[in-house]
Amino acid sequence: MAPDPTPAEISQFVERFAGVLANSGVPTMSARVMARMLVSPTGTMTAAELAEALQISQPAVSGAVRQLIQVSFITRERLPGSRKDHYRIREDVFAAILERRNSALGEWESSVRSGADLFGAKTVVGDRLAEAAEFFAFIRADLDQLVNSWRKEHPAN
Repeated sequence: MAPDPTPAEISQFVERFAGVLANSGVPTMSARVMARMLVSPTGTMTAAELAEALQISQPAVSGAVRQLIQVSFITRERLPGSRKDHYRIREDVFAAILERRNSALGEWESSVRSGADLFGAKTVVGDRLAEAAEFFAFIRADLDQLVNSWRKEHPAN
């Protein structure tokens, strides 16, 4: 069994993983909050705990958790006997992220397909856009199947 990581090692991991999330399109502060919650043993943290752990202001935490709640990556709850909001990361957060990305691919597909129709199938541009639409449809179908398979093999707790 690996020894418990030090607070410095935890911070380094959180910042490194948050950077990866940010590079893939997650807003930076939301990425930092999500990464920190991911390594919380309980999967829950208060705004004050997040602010302290990430060395950021409470308003910064508030904006990040609001964005993460809107996209259903975390939830807000009150624990019995507590006056503070606790934020909980979804158990299937990465499947949820890929589902959102897959939905965006559907929008890309629809948009380039309309462009293909606009330019016509017998043109270079129309052909290029039609192929892009086919590619997005292909990836969407496979990604949807993969997420569904994952959920069947790993039901939520």
